[in-house]
Order: sequence, then C-alpha cells, then structure tokens
Amino acid sequence: RFYLNKGFIDFKVISTVAELTPGRSDFVVTFTIEEGERYRLGDITLNSSIKGIDVQQLSEISKTLEGEWYSAVAIDKTIETLTRELGSDGFAFVNIVPKIRRRNNEMTVDLVYKIGETQRVYVERIDIEGNLRTLDEVVRREFDLIEGDAFNASKLRRSKRRIRNLGFFTKAKVSNVLGSSDDKTVIKVSVEEKSTGEISFGVGFSSLDGPLGNIGIRERNLLGRGQDLNFNFQGSAARQEFNLGFTEPYFWGRNISAGIDLFQVTTDRQTASSFDERKAGGGVRFGYSLGPDLRQRIKYQLKRTEIRNVDESASIFIQEQEGKNTVSQISQTLTLDKRDNRHDPSDGYVVSVTGELAGLGGDTRHLRTRLKAGYFFPVFEDNVLAIIAESGYIVGLGEDVEIGERFFLGGQKVRGFSNSGLGPRDANTKDALGGNQYYAGTMELRFPIGLPDELGFKGSMFTDIGNLSEVDRTSSDILDSTGLKASVGMGVSWATAIGLMRLDFASAMLKEDWDETEFIRFSFGTRF
Repeated sequence: RFYLNKGFIDFKVISTVAELTPGRSDFVVTFTIEEGERYRLGDITLNSSIKGIDVQQLSEISKTLEGEWYSAVAIDKTIETLTRELGSDGFAFVNIVPKIRRRNNEMTVDLVYKIGETQRVYVERIDIEGNLRTLDEVVRREFDLIEGDAFNASKLRRSKRRIRNLGFFTKAKVSNVLGSSDDKTVIKVSVEEKSTGEISFGVGFSSLDGPLGNIGIRERNLLGRGQDLNFNFQGSAARQEFNLGFTEPYFWGRNISAGIDLFQVTTDRQTASSFDERKAGGGVRFGYSLGPDLRQRIKYQLKRTEIRNVDESASIFIQEQEGKNTVSQISQTLTLDKRDNRHDPSDGYVVSVTGELAGLGGDTRHLRTRLKAGYFFPVFEDNVLAIIAESGYIVGLGEDVEIGERFFLGGQKVRGFSNSGLGPRDANTKDALGGNQYYAGTMELRFPIGLPDELGFKGSMFTDIGNLSEVDRTSSDILDSTGLKASVGMGVSWATAIGLMRLDFASAMLKEDWDETEFIRFSFGTRF
C-alpha cells in the first residue's frame, strides 16, 4: 500500500527470503521488489447512467486529485465522498468502480469513475435494540428520517451523531440493511446503555480562595424520557453556589426544549475587592432548532443582587456600589454545533453568539454580548488539538454598569490566574473592580501518555491567553491594562469507574504586577 499511495502502480514483490541468524535467535527477512515507474493522475472523469444525478457537481469533487501522484487511498476516499453525496440525494446503494488508462509517454494515468445503475431507496422501518431503560421514542425522535422517507445518507449520519450526543449510551451503532424489496432499506439502531445518574464531587485549591469543593446530583435521562434534572452546590471559604434546574428536551412533543432554573450565589470578595456579593433568582428558557446543526435559545431571568459588608477601607468605586438592586433580563443565544461528539469532541467546531438586554423592569439597564467558539481536530494518531476562544462586552444604557454585572476573569478561563485575578484594580486598595470587556483563548493538545487505552489516562499541554479591561470611570486611581496576559501548563486526566479525575498545573508567563495567580487544580466525579 505504501508504494501504491506514492504513484508506483506497477509495484510488486519479486521474492521473499527468511534466513536464521548465526546465533539462531532471530530471522532476517529479505524482500526483493520492483518499483516500476511513478505515475501522476491525469484527466479524471465520471461516467454515470443514473438519471437525476448532477454529474458536474460530482466532477468537482473527483477532479481535486488531478496532477497529484497516483494514490489508491486517495481514490478510495474519493469514492467514499461520492457515495455520501449520492446517498444524500436518495441513492442509498451505488456501485462506483474506478477504471484507469495509462499514458506511458507522459507517465500519467487517466481515471474514470463508473457509477453503476441504481434506484431510489425508501426507509421501510427503524429497528431499535439494546435500550432497556430508555424509551424508543427518545431515540426515534433524534432521527431526521421516518418510515416512508427517501433514504438520505447525510441525514442518517447526522442522526447517528445526535444519538451519540445524547450521552445515554456507551455504544450507539446505526446502520442500514436491505429491506423486504430492492427499493426498501431498514435502519438498525443498536445501543448499549450506560448510567446517566451522576453524583459528582470536586476538590481544589487556589491561592485566593484556599480549599474548595463541590457536590452535585444529576439525572440526564429521568425515567428513561430524556429529561434532565440537576442539583449542584459549590462551596469554599470565598464562594457558595446553589443551582437547581430541570429541562424537558421535547416540550409538547415538539423539537423545542424548555427548562426552569433556580440559583443562589454568595461570594466573599473581601480578599480581592473588599466586599461580599449575593445573587439569587430564577429563570425560564426555551430552545429550538433552526437547521440541522443550528439552534436558538431564549431565556428570561429575574435576580436580586446585593453588594454588602463593604470594608471601610474599600475602594471608593466599590463603596458607592453598596446596596441591593433587581435585574430583569432577557437573552438569546444562537449556536452552530458541528462537533463529532458534544461530550468529548475530536473533530469539528462550535460557535455561539449571545445577546442580553436588562431593563425589562428592575433597577439595572445594560446590553451585553458574548461570542464563544471552539475548533477541534485530530493531529497525529489519537491526539486532538482544541482551540477555544471567547469574548464579551457590556455597556450601560444611560448609567454605569453595576459591579455585580461586570466581567471577572481568571480561574478556569485563563489558568494560572486566580478567580478575579485579571483586570482593573483600585491603585490604593488593590481591590478587583471587574471590567466591561474581556477576551480569553486556549490552545490545548490532548494525547495518550503511553498506557493502555482501557486504563483511561490522557495528558494535555496548553497555553491560555486573555485580558479584562475597561471600567466606566476614568481615574489615575484605577490600574487598568489592555496588554495580553498568558500562561502555559500541563495536566493529566484519568477516566475511572468513579468518574473523571483531572490534575492541572499552570504558570502565568505574561502578567501585571497587580494580578493574582494560582497554579494547581484537582477534581473528580462518580456515577450511580
């Protein structure tokens, strides 16, 4: 195959001789080969007798190899691509045979793809097996195909990805076989269920918050109906957060998700900003599909924010923020998700844009936007490179942005910096003031570390960048910088029977003198 992929179409092995070494401990194997001449691909054409096929469009796919060295693997991949395109048009069973014609005087090979006669195929039925707990309807509703539809390979692949993204199965095999007649096909779904209930625990340490931990209970497939119920509590000396949420992915039997959330967050910002903050509230949300991989979510949230226990020596910019206010806001998020796996992606990308308006009643009026993107692709063997970026901006509508609504940066978004470790600070008190705009990015290489795959160990190397800046006030008493902040680090994760354990180390390389840093984080979880 090596020679056939390098243009040597006449390559052959003349003889093979195995000889025992004088020490009689090893064999020496000698291959006698004949490479032959090396050929490039010349003209590439398509020959099809199938009516309704756009030969010109298919030719654009096949002609990409013209002028390249002859490669059997590249030709096989082209046949796979052509088969997928035909499948998307309803031609499920096609026979594509490559025929070559040599031009020895030019050392080239002309290639003709012959597409055999076929017919449109229709879905006879969808068979599902292995779902002992999950209802058939939960799997069936992820299909873009139903009984009686013209078979579409593209829709079948997309449905397979959606079933895997449910996260309910360790294995999900989707295939199609010949039905009761030549123009019918049966889609077979074979799944192996996994536990969808989770009890998660986490512990960690930061130079700012000290020891921290969390506990959560979640059922992602409640009663086998695909509903999501979760409770989570995170606590440390500096922060206590409570969240309760419920999601119905198919509200009223339609492809519309609906959910409700309740939360309360108490944050001790005394070390970083000389005040305590408490937020409590709830919200409702709806999401619906705008296309195969495009989804929109609309959310309304009402919350009460309190800035309290402001230290007498705190920044004047914080003292004037003390008190309570009510925030009534609506937001919409548009997400395009092309990842091969939502939970552990190795290929594809995801982009989301969020717009938020506060001022539907309440005491606060602002406009906030966020942009997030992630790109994942395999490099070398079993290695995945993840490139993730996000940014945000908030502007007050006729008023300054409240400190509780500003962005704070550090922690998980820019590892190596503590929570609220980046951004504007009071020059006198060194209190973190938050900022109105930020950006953050990560480039991470995820790789096996040489142990058997079944042990579940993976390593990672990463670099994080980011910055937080801009407050509504302009003063020499505010330390602010638009300069790039960066860190580098490495980590190891272990997929165990009780969940994923992860240990990360990060060091801040580019920072301001007033930035706060942290260097280590450890977390783990369990399932039931």
